[in-house]
Amino acid sequence: MPSARPPRIRSDFPHAARMYDYYLGGKNNLAVDRGTAETVLALAPEVRAMALANRAFLRRAVSFATGVGIRQFLDIGVGLPTAGDTYECALLGTKHARAVYVDRDPMVLAHARALSARPGRVSVVDGDLRDPGALLEQAAGRDGLDFDRPVAVVLTAVLHYLSDADDPWSAVAEVMAATKPGSVLLLSHAAADLRPEAARATAATYRQSATPLFPRSAREVGALFAGLTLIEPGVVPVASWRTDRLPRVHADRQWMYAGVAVKPPPAGRWQCSSGGRGMPTSRRSCL
Repeated sequence: MPSARPPRIRSDFPHAARMYDYYLGGKNNLAVDRGTAETVLALAPEVRAMALANRAFLRRAVSFATGVGIRQFLDIGVGLPTAGDTYECALLGTKHARAVYVDRDPMVLAHARALSARPGRVSVVDGDLRDPGALLEQAAGRDGLDFDRPVAVVLTAVLHYLSDADDPWSAVAEVMAATKPGSVLLLSHAAADLRPEAARATAATYRQSATPLFPRSAREVGALFAGLTLIEPGVVPVASWRTDRLPRVHADRQWMYAGVAVKPPPAGRWQCSSGGRGMPTSRRSCL
């Protein structure tokens, strides 16, 4: 069980949220973050393109969720606010969207609360995915989500900051167990087996930051969707998820997986088969 108080974030120590902001061209980062991020980019120049591809995946995945009737979004590990966040993406599909943003980093929470001046539509809560029960209680609090209706759980580029000892598989399962059938899981995760050398070198650099990185294989990422029905095309490189009509810049060099899955009804009407590279894929689209 993590401590109730999150650790103090040192301004003289690189932090993943600020580094990610730098990759995206944001301004909420410090010299120490930029220096470490440039070290990563020297080892794996595609990391910036991966960050941008991940944001584009978020837009497409949220569009899918609103298209199947989802109006509530639980974004866990939201990171520093940037243009085109989950709520803004959802508004493109429905004017009735509402969102709860969850993070445990005090700096991230302060920025998110300052910039989320959307009362009744967006709330920001302090929560830790390693304590799913407390997180869910916070998310369902005042101005929170109604878990008697379907929810889209957003876990983009966050689970690779949990070690195996943190058991991200159980954490995701517990969160999804609290949702109603028809809920959706939107997930992206750094890959260990697409460009192994780049992933290992990047992870080694992140070990010097406040937030170590743990890339995982296709099979390990696929297991995060256990009990859910993956929609087509299944778990694929992030720049390839439903981008048939879009340009895929350096898609072959990007080492991040992405997928979207729907929580089936209790009878389990949908079934999944296994695709290439050990990845589960949907037998048919849920659309």
